[in-house]
Amino acid sequence: MRSQQSARFPEIDCAIRNRTTERLHREVLSFAKYGKKTRIIEYPDPDIGIPVYLNEFWTAKQRAGHSLHEISYRACFKPELPRFFITRLTGEGDLVYDPFMGRGTTIIETALLNRVPGGCDINPLSRLLTLPRLHPPEIAEIEERLEAIDLAKPRRDIRDDLLVFYHPETLRAITNLRAYLLEREAQGEADGVDGWIRMVATNRLTGHSAGFFSVYTMPPNQAVSIDSQRKINKKRSQTPPLKEIRAIIMRKSRSLLRKLKKEEAARLRSLSSKARLLTSSADSTPGLEPDTVNLVVTSPPFLDVVNYQRDNWLRCWFNGIDTGSVNVWQLRKPEEWQEKMTAVFAELRRILVPGGHIAFEVGEVRGGKILLETLAVPAALTAGLIPEAVIVNSQAFTKTSNCWGIENFKKGTNTNRIVLLRKPGNPACGSGPGQQ
Repeated sequence: MRSQQSARFPEIDCAIRNRTTERLHREVLSFAKYGKKTRIIEYPDPDIGIPVYLNEFWTAKQRAGHSLHEISYRACFKPELPRFFITRLTGEGDLVYDPFMGRGTTIIETALLNRVPGGCDINPLSRLLTLPRLHPPEIAEIEERLEAIDLAKPRRDIRDDLLVFYHPETLRAITNLRAYLLEREAQGEADGVDGWIRMVATNRLTGHSAGFFSVYTMPPNQAVSIDSQRKINKKRSQTPPLKEIRAIIMRKSRSLLRKLKKEEAARLRSLSSKARLLTSSADSTPGLEPDTVNLVVTSPPFLDVVNYQRDNWLRCWFNGIDTGSVNVWQLRKPEEWQEKMTAVFAELRRILVPGGHIAFEVGEVRGGKILLETLAVPAALTAGLIPEAVIVNSQAFTKTSNCWGIENFKKGTNTNRIVLLRKPGNPACGSGPGQQ
C-alpha cells in the first residue's frame, strides 16, 4: 500500500522520507491506551490506496480536557482530538492552524501545548469567543470590573420581544452590559477584562440550567427563535425568573479558570501576542504567509446539518453583529461541498510548510448515506495534497470487517473521522513540523 502511494506521488521519494509521518503511522497501528487494538481496513477506492485505522484514540469522557475549553458552541469537537495530532506532528514553537476556528478548541489546545496558535473563521463571534482565553485575567479583575458597570440603569432601547427568554430586570441588566461593551469597543477602550466578560456573557445568554441568564430553553450551543421559545414556555408553563448576571458571570469565570496553573497562564499570555486569529473565509487568507503553518487541525461545515447563522442570532445581537453580513457557508449538495473544500485545501497547501500535515475531521451526514471522507480525499488530491490515512476514533465498534457497514458509524454520535493529509515535500529536506 505504501509503495503504491509512492508510485502515485513520486515527489515523496525524497532521499530521507518524512519520518514524522511514518512515525505517526506506527504509533496509530500500535496504539492501545484504552485497551483496544487498532484495526486497519482498506479505503473503498483502491486507486487511492490509503489505510483506514479504527480504534479509541481519545476518550469520550466529559470534561477530560482543560477547563478553559468549556465554552459552548455548535458542532465542536473535543480538545483531545487536536491534542492527539499536535503532540505527534509538531514541536514546541511550531504554528498550528484551524481555518474553521469555531469556539477555538484547536487554538486553546495549541497554546496550552506551547505551540503558536493560528485560526480563521468567517463569523466574528469566533474571535470574540477565543482570544480572551489566550490572555485570561485574574478573578479579582473580573469582579472589580463587573461591580463598576451600572446594570440597573433605566433604558429605552430594551427589546421587549426578548422577554420570552428573560425576566424584565435581567433583560435590563443584559442590555446595559451590552451597551457598555459596545461603547468601550467603539471608543477603542476595550481591554482584556472587557473581552473576557463579553465572552462569558455571550456564552451564558441562553441555556437549560440555572447557570444561564435565560429561562429554560434549548441547549447552550444555539438559540431558538422567539416563536419557538414562546411555545416552550407555554408547554412547560414557565415564566422567566430573575437572574443575577454578575453572579452567573463570576461563577462561570471561576469554572473556566479552575484548572489554569500560573505557568500555563503565563504561557498563554506570552503566546497571545504571536497568535494569528483572522475573521475571513477559509479559502482566502492573504494574512498568512506561504510555507509557515506546520499543522492544520480542523472540522469544516458539514452538509446541511448545522445552520450557524440561525443558531447564533442572539449571540450576534448581543455583540452588535449583523447576521446578514456574515456569509457562513450553507452547503447542501455533495458536489458543492467538495468544490468548496477543494478551494480550502488549495489555500492550506499554500500556507503549509513542505511536509506539513492536515487533520481534517469529517462526519457522516444524511443518516450515514454520505461519508464526507469520500468527498474530502478526492478534493485534497485535486488541490495537490497527499492523502495518508483515515483515522476513525470510536468508543464502541463491532468486529465487522467493513466500517462502511458498521451501524455505529451511521449516526456520527460515537465517532470522529479524520482524513490525514500531507503537503508534498519533506521537512527533513527543509523546514517543517517538529522533527525528531
